[in-house]
Amino acid sequence: MDTILEPRATTALAANRTMEYWGYNGLLPGPTLHLNPGDTARIRLINTLPEPTNLHFHGLHVSPSGHGDNPFLAIPPGEQFDYELTIPTDHPAGTFWYHPHIHERTAPQVYRGLSGAILIHGGLDDIPEIAAVPSETAILQDFTVDRNGRIPEPSMPERMRGREGAITAINGQLQPSFQIERGGALRLRLINASCSRHYRFAVEEHPIAVLALDGNTLPAPLWADDWLLAPGQRADLWIEAKRQPGSYRILNLPYDRGGMGMFATVPSQPSILGHLQYTGSAAQTPHLPESLTSIAPLPAPSITRSFLLSEGMMGAFLINGRAFDHARTDTTVALGATEDWVIENRGSMDHPFHLHVHRFQPVTPSGEATPTWLDTILVPRNSTRRIRIPFLDFPGRTVYHCHILDHEDMGMMGTLDVTSP
Repeated sequence: MDTILEPRATTALAANRTMEYWGYNGLLPGPTLHLNPGDTARIRLINTLPEPTNLHFHGLHVSPSGHGDNPFLAIPPGEQFDYELTIPTDHPAGTFWYHPHIHERTAPQVYRGLSGAILIHGGLDDIPEIAAVPSETAILQDFTVDRNGRIPEPSMPERMRGREGAITAINGQLQPSFQIERGGALRLRLINASCSRHYRFAVEEHPIAVLALDGNTLPAPLWADDWLLAPGQRADLWIEAKRQPGSYRILNLPYDRGGMGMFATVPSQPSILGHLQYTGSAAQTPHLPESLTSIAPLPAPSITRSFLLSEGMMGAFLINGRAFDHARTDTTVALGATEDWVIENRGSMDHPFHLHVHRFQPVTPSGEATPTWLDTILVPRNSTRRIRIPFLDFPGRTVYHCHILDHEDMGMMGTLDVTSP
């Protein structure tokens, strides 16, 4: 696959108003990249922004070096860079995404609109019962727009909590409708591309089945009334149309992610993200299989490491007491090792922890790996999460960080070097 991505400032109708945003190829969100395991993606980034930028391919298990998913690149204004990603033949199929990852400017660039979906085909697509129903991708973003149609920079207290916009949009639209046939079903691929906002996603009067998390198929569908998505996380959902014909609200339910003093506000009422609109009747009743895939839990780790997330004074966000320094190596791992990382959050806010390149399995309190793959895990305030990571391939330097992007920009990020013997 060969493609060009050109981030540029665009003034256009979005979220039901004329606004100035930054979009790849002028689009909000950017073009969807379609790939298969075994493909090579050649992506030319042409930077027409007034500041440096780059690309991160969130969730992809590819090389972090050179022209791959390299977070240390900075493409100056007016210049271009050719990325080349070789997708492994055994890469999981699912929902991934891309966005800038330029230190200290990640939050502003994503907040202005720069993001897009990556769909690796296969997996759930090859299950006949799931392939038979319509599929939609929903990229969740939020913005604040001033009277001139511009997206302003937030205040320092708002950045410290993590910026949240007054407008929530799906695929650049305000409260769009998704069509579903009565008696049928819809597969909805959710991507939380917001800088800080957590989405407690629900569909009025409709239970949802979670099929995949962070692009990785679950062993079996997980039914729920709502599902929490932290920034950076994805979920593939199955929704069945078993109600009376009509329009049903797609909601973001209230969620308390913590905060600092007066900025720790929690909405008292759900907000409307969109609508599920019944239309016609399905020719056949869909059937969701009870089993989706088989996942083997990882073996016991060879080493356990500890990571402390903390919030200092004057906008300092730290991991193990240190703010990010790209020239410093914080963690060195031997290629081929399987490790447990214990992540403790002593801060006043929830922090979603994201690891580039290498996916992981959550570990239960009893020390067993859960047969579920993730790349981002929410670590609630005053709590600890344990994850198990196999570093089986792709040596090189990359990063781990809080995916509240203002916190990442303010220092809550560390460097990882996976070294071969």
